[in-house]
Amino acid sequence: MKPAIEISGISKRYELGERAQMYGSFRESLSRMFSNPWKRARRSRSAGSEGSTAFWAVKNINIEIQQGETVALIGSNGAGKSTLLKIISRITDPTEGTILARGRMGSLLEVGTGFHPELTGRENIYLNGAILGMRRREIEEKFDEITSFAGIGQFLDTPVKRYSSGMYVRLAFSIAAHLDPEILIVDEVLAVGDVAFQKKCLGKMAEACARSRTVLFVSHNLAAVESLCSRGIVLEGGQIAFDGPSKEAVRFYLDNLGSEGHAPGSHLVDLHSSTSRPAKYRPHLRRLELFDGRGRPLRGTLPAGESLKAFIYFDLDMPCTSFDASIAFDTLTGQRVCTAHSAYEPDRRHEERVGQQVFICEIPSLALVPGEYKVGVGLDIASGEVDWIDDATRISIVNSDFYGTGILPTRGVCLLENRWTLEPACEAVAS
Repeated sequence: MKPAIEISGISKRYELGERAQMYGSFRESLSRMFSNPWKRARRSRSAGSEGSTAFWAVKNINIEIQQGETVALIGSNGAGKSTLLKIISRITDPTEGTILARGRMGSLLEVGTGFHPELTGRENIYLNGAILGMRRREIEEKFDEITSFAGIGQFLDTPVKRYSSGMYVRLAFSIAAHLDPEILIVDEVLAVGDVAFQKKCLGKMAEACARSRTVLFVSHNLAAVESLCSRGIVLEGGQIAFDGPSKEAVRFYLDNLGSEGHAPGSHLVDLHSSTSRPAKYRPHLRRLELFDGRGRPLRGTLPAGESLKAFIYFDLDMPCTSFDASIAFDTLTGQRVCTAHSAYEPDRRHEERVGQQVFICEIPSLALVPGEYKVGVGLDIASGEVDWIDDATRISIVNSDFYGTGILPTRGVCLLENRWTLEPACEAVAS
């Protein structure tokens, strides 16, 4: 079977600087045409002297996407994801290369694209459906499904300029999804909308996959990527940095965040010279080392629910048998979330030690809601605290497929393992 999408040598170049004006609107072009000729002459000489800079949004992209494959494009802002989707959707022409798509294509690239603000939701369903290639009869047959999925029933005859961004995206996604395309292209639709709607979107895309539809999905929601997609492509600087299974693609992306400056750098933290130590303590803690569950240095980001391994190095000036270390996680506002302490270890051995020591703490699952947290480290001797670093380092918890559903809670600080079943309610038996 031939691929659903064949991308061969695709590149897109934009001109930055004076020459970038050539991409303005028709109105701007007319204005420049009839402006003062002396001013245009000076601008022309200035452009010739200053020149312009070529910026390649994507460069030499080669991808084959098979029929029925669900593929995620992952990357930081400016990596070229949206530009590539616009080229595939024929909204933007490539500077170089060719794209061959086999099958009816439906795309949702920007919220409300194709909507007329003065028209009602009902009228925009017909307008947007026609833009996406749906026949009037097809729209009428699916009209009730579209409005039900979008959940805008009471606002159906209200102009969409009065819609919230959430209502906009619900209606736009509903129209695109009910087009029933062979190829569905979605760009960050889950960035807007509540958890219930996000789950409906994931279900609709999973339904498309079950019908052997091809889905190309761009999202920063890594939990959704892992849950929905079988394949992940990581873009960096407009080029392909990784292409493989979605879970491995997410891991590759997270591992490389630190090198791009988006996360704290080293997994080695100098505790001895830390400025977060209270003045009443002298330094006993020397160093903190952090690793993920696979033993790789932690570069500041950890998927929610992943395991964490910490090495806490410290000094014992005098021989003693009673000493413990702790590692704590606080919100940025200072709220304590949880603490791991060697005193909680049931197999802890108390034997006399002196000199340099190291406690190794293994946390099987750091089940925190995505966000940034402060990491504190402490040392107790003879049941009393002798050293404490309040803000030793920061750790960013990022989205993961913790529950296997592609969604995570947006409130609270902890992820709770829970199972639910649904049973018919039994009527009370009269006594």
